[in-house]
Amino acid sequence: MVEHGIYNRRFPVENTGLKDLAGIYYNLMPPELCEESLRRSEAVLTADGALRALTGQHTGRSAKDKFIVCDDSTRDQIWWDNNKPMSPEHFELLKADMLDHARGKELFVQDLIGGADAENRLPTRVITEYAWHAQFIRNLLIRPERDNLETFEAKLTIINLPTFAADPKRYGCRTETVIACDLENGLVLIGGTSYAGEMKKSVFTALNYLLPTRGVMPMHCSANVGAADDAAVFFGLSGTGKTTLSADPSRTLIGDDEHGWGENGLFNFEGGCYAKTIRLSAEAEPEIYATTKRFGTVLENVVLDENRVPDFDDGSLTENTRCAYPLDYIPNASRTGLAPHPKTIIMLTADAFGVLPPIAKLTPEQAMYHFLSGYTAKVAGTEKGVTEPEATFSTCFGAPFMPRHPAEYGNLLKSLIAKHGVQCWLVNTGWTGGAYGAGSRMPIRQTRAMLAEALAGRLSGATFRTDPNFGFEVPVEIPGVDAAILNPRGTWSDPAAYDAQAARLVDMFVNNFAKFEAHVDAGVKAASPKMMAAA
Repeated sequence: MVEHGIYNRRFPVENTGLKDLAGIYYNLMPPELCEESLRRSEAVLTADGALRALTGQHTGRSAKDKFIVCDDSTRDQIWWDNNKPMSPEHFELLKADMLDHARGKELFVQDLIGGADAENRLPTRVITEYAWHAQFIRNLLIRPERDNLETFEAKLTIINLPTFAADPKRYGCRTETVIACDLENGLVLIGGTSYAGEMKKSVFTALNYLLPTRGVMPMHCSANVGAADDAAVFFGLSGTGKTTLSADPSRTLIGDDEHGWGENGLFNFEGGCYAKTIRLSAEAEPEIYATTKRFGTVLENVVLDENRVPDFDDGSLTENTRCAYPLDYIPNASRTGLAPHPKTIIMLTADAFGVLPPIAKLTPEQAMYHFLSGYTAKVAGTEKGVTEPEATFSTCFGAPFMPRHPAEYGNLLKSLIAKHGVQCWLVNTGWTGGAYGAGSRMPIRQTRAMLAEALAGRLSGATFRTDPNFGFEVPVEIPGVDAAILNPRGTWSDPAAYDAQAARLVDMFVNNFAKFEAHVDAGVKAASPKMMAAA
């Protein structure tokens, strides 16, 4: 049991700027962190012993409140169309005020690692105001051996103080919430939000900035590997099935969200998973469901009944309910976080317009086009007044975390695909038989059957047709798959309505890609669906 007050295992406080603290809880283990969370009334235990915490008004990332310090070293390196600048003067003032805000508080420190590859890892020190935040980030990053903590040297430090309210006029920020990143000096300041995912994504942002200069491709993706060392990468935005489809009991899970691809192959950035739990079921996702019953798992904004049993169908607090757990809670997860160069890349989309086929083969040029597009579609549901699907284009399948220009990542990916002869597929987990509201969601069993054939390389000898709108190749038949769904136009009761919907989606792609045309070669430009439709 942790004694109340200072609990300091030789923590080098003098290197942080923190002063006059009431206590430091340094590298506590999960039982101690859970005890502290409960003692401070930050969280409650579920009926199964997991830790449930609520994040208040912020139930997701505050993307508009994220800033990167603009100085001589970053001015020409950052994609400022996508990232908001903060002056060094404002950042230093924010830092001083946050350090002053921490006076008299008890803080939790975890020394962790981003990146399983020894040559490209980022030692990260996370300093939090809440014990449950420390448990969360301990679950999600890589936990060094206890014996190695004596020589730990942080290259990135995150200071997370949810009770600090930023003054927009004083710091040049937007609201009382702020995520400020000094990427050159390795410091991230988070204030005014209790949403724990900001810490995880700050590590991702830092790695996305650092790794391309070393020829390493940082990716917002999941990854797994089969018994034949046939590694696969799954790109996809939230809700496309990235976590679900990579958690395949017949394959070893490398990780569910963030990876690098370098000279030695693939490596996980993390030591845990941050899975969505809305409508989670033991039948559809047994491995993930089982983690919600484990001690140490953190459930975020999940509704509990009177017996503290999670109700994963209840989205009254947010549709973005989550669970954070160590990777080894998944039975078939990799213990190293490493894998060979991928043989297959899957780009996932949930097309709510019902236009895209359930699977299509991409050339390297088409793969770069769709990687830079990063398409999926949101559906009507919880937002009042939203009745039609809404297209979402998030370049590189993770625009909010990409500090550099997308073309830098796209060209690096294209060269790696060509160098290693990787097969690329676009997989639609969205709607078939019509758009959202008329059609139905693509059956997950059919998607898994298609993926199994693609990952095994058995589709190379299939018969293909050319999609008239997008120009990619679509299999005509796949074993174990209903052939009817492979031709989306034929699943609509009104083919003319499909054609009109397809034309609208093509225009959305073309209009979105216009901003990238000056940064790509002729081959990628030729992958435009508009050109295919015109031809």
